[in-house]
Amino acid sequence: MKIIQQKLKINESTNGLRLDQALGQLLPEYSRSKIQDWIKQGFILHNNVASPKAKIKVYEGDDIHLDIPETIKIFDPPQNIEFEVVYEDEHIFVINKPAGLVVHPAAGHESGTLVNGLLFRDSSLEQLPRAGIVHRLDKDTTGIMVVARSLKAHTALVDALQKRDIKREYRAIAQGVITAGRTIDEPISRHPVDRKRMAVQENGKPAVTHFRVQKKYRHYSLIEVQLETGRTHQIRVHLAHLRHPLLGDQTYGGRLTIPRACSEILEQTLRRFRRQALHAFRLSFAHPVSGEALSFEAELPADFVHMVTILEQDLNESS
Repeated sequence: MKIIQQKLKINESTNGLRLDQALGQLLPEYSRSKIQDWIKQGFILHNNVASPKAKIKVYEGDDIHLDIPETIKIFDPPQNIEFEVVYEDEHIFVINKPAGLVVHPAAGHESGTLVNGLLFRDSSLEQLPRAGIVHRLDKDTTGIMVVARSLKAHTALVDALQKRDIKREYRAIAQGVITAGRTIDEPISRHPVDRKRMAVQENGKPAVTHFRVQKKYRHYSLIEVQLETGRTHQIRVHLAHLRHPLLGDQTYGGRLTIPRACSEILEQTLRRFRRQALHAFRLSFAHPVSGEALSFEAELPADFVHMVTILEQDLNESS
């Protein structure tokens, strides 16, 4: 019987979980009992140790090696998912991710993800770690992403991210009037109580965010953000830590609060904007194989542009 071999790495979102729980997130299409059975049968190696206990804890950077029978699929079938391909060659895809699209299968999102759409375009991605995904955007964050199409590109892109050689720039709308930009250098780790959230914690991993204020409105600020590191929810957590959470971010900003004396059209627009106002605007990096300097931009999505237009109107009407 042929064996499909795949290498995975424990990431930040699965750090500190039991082996079977972590694999349940990394391979969400399989039941926990099936994963536990594979562990017992020796199909899964943890840091090169065969048949580890399912309850052993795993940590970010740990190596997981799967030797799974060929009849078992790693990912759900390819699906024709709509997203814009900004650029492609034999080694990379550069895509413009729309709001509402989950990047990788996870609990509650076993299909209909970016990975499913990428596999529809290139089935060979199934042979790469995480189907070529080297970084993520949250479900409701829009904008530019790069995806590897070859193992050489995947290795080089992961290395460039770790060395902070990939420049990631965002546009965001934050609550409140921010007087000036700054650098936020605050460590981030999983929230001690709510494991679905991240938080600034003294014992967290280094996280550095730079931002400047592009435009001040009456109750909000349009900002330009540059990531130096790439922790889960980093921009959202750092801005919330400054008490300027992103507009529409219910996870880190709580329920919508309508500003006093705002116009009726602004109130209506705020109530209809049901996601965090965050867009990955520009991605700059050296091509992972040729070394050519590349830079890609994605225009602000329509809902973001409309929100900015209404904020401008509200500002002008008040002056």
